Amino acid sequence: MARWCASRGWPVHPLSPGRKTPVANCADCRLPGHRREACACVDAGRWCHGFHAATVDPERIGMWWGAHPGLGVGVACGPAGLVVIDVDDHDQPPPARDLLLPGIPIHPEVDLRGLSNGFHTLAVLAALRGHPSPADDASTLRVRTPSGGLHVWYRAAPDGRRWHSSVGSGGGSSLAWQVDVRAHGGYIVAPGTVTPAGTYTPLEGAKEPAVLPSWLAAELERTGHLRDAQEAAQRLVRPMAPSRARQAVIAAGGGRDQATRVLATALAEVADCASVPEGAGFTDKLNRAAYTVGGLVAAGYLTEEAAERGLLEAAEFARPGQDRRSAAVVRSGMAAGSRRPLQLRSRP
Repeated sequence: MARWCASRGWPVHPLSPGRKTPVANCADCRLPGHRREACACVDAGRWCHGFHAATVDPERIGMWWGAHPGLGVGVACGPAGLVVIDVDDHDQPPPARDLLLPGIPIHPEVDLRGLSNGFHTLAVLAALRGHPSPADDASTLRVRTPSGGLHVWYRAAPDGRRWHSSVGSGGGSSLAWQVDVRAHGGYIVAPGTVTPAGTYTPLEGAKEPAVLPSWLAAELERTGHLRDAQEAAQRLVRPMAPSRARQAVIAAGGGRDQATRVLATALAEVADCASVPEGAGFTDKLNRAAYTVGGLVAAGYLTEEAAERGLLEAAEFARPGQDRRSAAVVRSGMAAGSRRPLQLRSRP
């Protein structure tokens, strides 16, 4: 499957055997303060840093899966030019009406009984726009997930627009309740990957992704999945926690150029864990981010209060309900980082 994906120009990276999460980093890449941007592992042919290591190189693919045939296959959506609609089927009571379809008000008199998963909200969104649900689009590749959800694969139109995932740095809101987007900044599990819960199985219909429909592209732009549309989208949808965290740091007088970029990268590494329910190395990533941010505080680039607030908001976004654990990791990491001030090349 890895070679099949690569033959279509889709960069692939290994997933842990029987799981849908990337293989763990090497010991050096798990050390506090380690930064992916300066890491040599990917260039050396190692699979550290998940989808950032994805490749179409036949030799590297043969080395990885030849030595470890039990590895699953992940596809880096952005470099592959893919936009995948990720529909969940978690039977739950619906949230508040303003969270069902971000940016689209639902009148209080509308009866929401029977609405309990992403298939329902995606169908409602499509019906409002006068189109069939993408979940029923047999003209494109659709993959049933072991949990009963669905991945609807599309190709980004060759118009230069850069779509982003629903989570992480530059990401937008969910497309709908229990409906996320995988594009730049994310990966998708390849069809045929096997987990203890079952196999990612293609449905009847097309075996290749179709071009992203124009109406769906308009919805993705409206919900903030197009980087150039971020400011407009923020007026329509609830902002993500990492964005609030960065704004809090800037408002507190934190570094307005390089320091802000370092901070945003640190927060994004933590926030990206939201797309992976387990096995994402959340604690290690939060600790590394806190170590880096502690160094920024010690060097005078931002205040301790603003830095801690940003870290905790990113942690809450990635792992809701783990406040006490996250706070302990943040305090420990920042204390360690404060002993080594992080001097950047330029100061604001």
